[in-house]
Amino acid sequence: MTSRKKTILWIIAIILVAVIGYAVYYFTSIYNGLQGLQKTGEASPFKNVTPVEAKVPEPPKWEGTEPVNILLMGVDARGISEGEIPRSDSMMVASLDPVKKRIHLFSILRDTYTDIPEHGKDRINTAITHGPNTAMKAVGDLLGIPIQYYVYTDFQGFIKLVDAVGGVDFYVEKDMYYPSAADKHEYDIDLKKGMQHLDGKTALQYVRFRHDATSDFSRTERQRAFLKAVAAKMQSTTSIMKLPDILEEVSPYIDTNLSVNDMWKLATVGYKSQMAGSEQIPPMKLLKERTIGGAAVLTVSSESKLKDYIQDVFNKPATVPVSSDGTAGSGTTNTESQDATSGKSGSTGSSD
Repeated sequence: MTSRKKTILWIIAIILVAVIGYAVYYFTSIYNGLQGLQKTGEASPFKNVTPVEAKVPEPPKWEGTEPVNILLMGVDARGISEGEIPRSDSMMVASLDPVKKRIHLFSILRDTYTDIPEHGKDRINTAITHGPNTAMKAVGDLLGIPIQYYVYTDFQGFIKLVDAVGGVDFYVEKDMYYPSAADKHEYDIDLKKGMQHLDGKTALQYVRFRHDATSDFSRTERQRAFLKAVAAKMQSTTSIMKLPDILEEVSPYIDTNLSVNDMWKLATVGYKSQMAGSEQIPPMKLLKERTIGGAAVLTVSSESKLKDYIQDVFNKPATVPVSSDGTAGSGTTNTESQDATSGKSGSTGSSD
């Protein structure tokens, strides 16, 4: 063998070793990062509520072939004492069907008045204060579907996630302004209408804004739209390569009952699936505003009709989006349903 051929073989060998070494590092980092998302013992934000939650059944096991439903909860932990669990500022359910390869997103109005297992009736956003199993059971009973998993984070976790993926290019549909002297203006909202690049802090302003005529109705719609944009950004090649760094950034601010094995399976399902739609719960046709105990809440006119509505959403035939030139396309934008909230009633009076 000539000296030139030996040199080429050595170069190829070095490159292969480097690639294998990086792959081992990459997947080990991802595994460790995913493992760190599940908090136990003293690291769990729910360490003080576990005994209270003992009477609530454990969530059903996901076998990997039937639809899986994940409760996503964002909380506002400002001013909360150590060990205290804040109410949910936002609640969504992501439903993934591994057979149909479709994803549905439901956002639950936080003032929805419903049964909280072992705690009587209250607003749905209080369920998490009694622990994640209680929150999953309350939401599952309301929607008529099993909730297998939860993901829990606060403002800082959301900011870190958006920054970790490099921000998101997003269309802000109108000027948004709301100063907050109580927070020493740390969380002031001041956005201008138009397409712009939102980093973690400005994205938080967008998904929190509710100071307009349609209040929480339009806010939950914005949250669903922005979450879809973040998911799309996460599927990009750049974000996938940065996944170990992303996990390292967000891990301290997230808690979940998902195992690493379940995360791998869900990631595969999610990557192969298409967003089939997003809905507000309760829908306007089943929603009633009432005053209970001196507080304004939202009630469901018929629980059975709500469950039927959820099943109708799941069974709706898949549609192929059509672009402006009349050809079939894919994907959606956050402007598709911005007019859907027009004419809706205003705030139910709960605090921000």
